[in-house]
Amino acid sequence: MTEESFEISMERVEAFGFDVDFRLEGVAPLRMDEPAPLGGGNGPNPARLLAAAVGNCLSASALFCLEKARIPVSGMRTTVRTSLGRNERGRVRIEALEVTVQPTVPEADRERIGRCLGLFEDFCMVTQSVRGGIDVSVDVVPQSPEAPDEPGLGRTAGAAAG
Repeated sequence: MTEESFEISMERVEAFGFDVDFRLEGVAPLRMDEPAPLGGGNGPNPARLLAAAVGNCLSASALFCLEKARIPVSGMRTTVRTSLGRNERGRVRIEALEVTVQPTVPEADRERIGRCLGLFEDFCMVTQSVRGGIDVSVDVVPQSPEAPDEPGLGRTAGAAAG
């Protein structure tokens, strides 16, 4: 399955809590929230979702490769260690993601996973996009109860550091 683009939306529920609608039939909204003291910690924050996206994409890519190689996978556990730090302006940033993918495969097939180990990362769309940097444009469109859908204040654009 390939998509050229997709759209999600999110709605503020309370304080820093937002419900994210992935616009997928049968998929419930996901509550995101900042940890205390800013938010209530009632869901993952954006940094945790980014770590989950990278880990899940790598896991799915490794699983796909192993299955294509006809290596039976009876389980898989992935851990993503996320290191935070401050940039030169003192802003908190994600400095590193350390991903450990642990597929459960029969002992007899372990020697055959080498080809997948050399391939699967390159097919992970999320990881490679984060590594390469992603252009992000932002448009702020203030809304008022009297006149919704007012024009935006302007756009900002930039590339994420990879």
